[in-house]
Amino acid sequence: MSTFPATGPVTLRTNLADSPSAKALKAGEIATPLVNWDFAGPVTANQGFKPMVREGKFTAGELAIVTYMQALDYGKPLVLLPATMVGRFQHQFFVCRKERSPMDPKTLEGKKVAVRSYTQTTGVWVRGILQDEYGVDLNKLKWLCWDDPHLAEYTDPPELVERAQPGGKDLNTMALDGDVDAVIPAADLLKNPEMRTVVENPDAAGAAWGAKYGCGHINHMFAVHKDLPKERPDVVKQIFDALKESKARAGLPKAGEIDQLPMGLEACRKSLELVTRYAYEQKIVKKLYKVEELFDDVTIKLGA
Repeated sequence: MSTFPATGPVTLRTNLADSPSAKALKAGEIATPLVNWDFAGPVTANQGFKPMVREGKFTAGELAIVTYMQALDYGKPLVLLPATMVGRFQHQFFVCRKERSPMDPKTLEGKKVAVRSYTQTTGVWVRGILQDEYGVDLNKLKWLCWDDPHLAEYTDPPELVERAQPGGKDLNTMALDGDVDAVIPAADLLKNPEMRTVVENPDAAGAAWGAKYGCGHINHMFAVHKDLPKERPDVVKQIFDALKESKARAGLPKAGEIDQLPMGLEACRKSLELVTRYAYEQKIVKKLYKVEELFDDVTIKLGA
């Protein structure tokens, strides 16, 4: 029995944030005669990830790349398109109290650091940066976490993760009170005058990282129900083309900037090779995924 109609338009319940790259598509400025978009996701896209992978609440939408790899681990009916929806250098998203300055990231070994969830994609990138660029032994960090993983089947590694006490201080409060040595914070803490980034001059560090590796840090990509490419490859191609056009209408990437929203397998490859390795080394996924394994026979060819 087919999941989607064999001909005509397909209605997709979609989780897609109001980002610059998605603006033209969500405003209806790009014709997609094969897709009826039902933009039913929450304002903050990451609030839709858990219902997407646990309940199948959305048949399409953005999904954190690490969450997607875990979805593969546990056989969730999703497949990835090589279309990046959120990308950014993550150096700025690791902060500590100013009085701890200067701080060499390696001095964090043996210390307690905090993040909303151990499996959060930003956290995976930050740990990868600490390991590869600053020689930090990740096995010597203890992570204090609040939220459950998006995948109910996954259990945080107990030797690395401690759960915050229910009803206790939240992440930002613990960071401001100095109860943890560093934190991957909620966005509002990044601008707090009492805090500073662990990595000094994070913009310059990000630019140097991009020059070294030739890519940015992929955070969210676009995924659809796994039956859609099999039953309606024409629809999937139109989705990809529409996402690419919406990005172009936003004027992205800006002149002289690295493309943080790559489209197509080869454009995404370098960033995906890194984040798949990081997720495996950090005990978040069961296997070291090859980039090609993240796609199916239809989606792997998009943008070729």
